[in-house]
Amino acid sequence: MREETGLDIAVGPLLLVNEFHEPSGGFHQVDLFFRATITSGRIAPGWRDPAAVVTERRFFSREELAGVRFKPDSLPRVAFDPPGAALYDALEELVV
Repeated sequence: MREETGLDIAVGPLLLVNEFHEPSGGFHQVDLFFRATITSGRIAPGWRDPAAVVTERRFFSREELAGVRFKPDSLPRVAFDPPGAALYDALEELVV
């Protein structure tokens, strides 16, 4: 996290396991989402993703996420609801 964001964190429990795949090319990705607590640092303003995949880094409220394109669809539920047992998002075809 420090390298990507400038933040130090304490990693908490696993909240979500999500899978994407692209059948024609054989691509398969498994994402693990954890509860985390910021322990120090700040988002480094000058950082740029060399692969240009990440174009913006910031924090969102649940209400703000309603107007943002993101995956997986269950992200707001695990991000804002009290933690419980980890969820599994069924294998989802990659949408480009």
